[in-house]
Amino acid sequence: MDDFFRGWSWEENKLFEVALAVVDEENPDRWEVVAAMVGGKKSAEDVQKHYVILLEDLHFIESGKLDHKLGEPQTSSCVQLDSCPGYWTDEDHNLLVQLDIN
Repeated sequence: MDDFFRGWSWEENKLFEVALAVVDEENPDRWEVVAAMVGGKKSAEDVQKHYVILLEDLHFIESGKLDHKLGEPQTSSCVQLDSCPGYWTDEDHNLLVQLDIN
């Protein structure tokens, strides 16, 4: 899962998460819009590849192959942001406000 973060700053990853939450999957320009929201330093191809890596990592985690004994127990089964208490932070909100999305 380390590959997911390689070449991406923490802020870019947070902006990426926010962009995925607000840009419709059916938008034909989704990856261009997400790239712009991440800050313009990543191409549409970069963000699409980053998304594929994210999906692969999630699949790996959900498959049960991740050894949870190494860290805190993972008890969350959240599927939607609004069903995950504390998942959407004030910092996430502030990033969204900075992006000025209506």
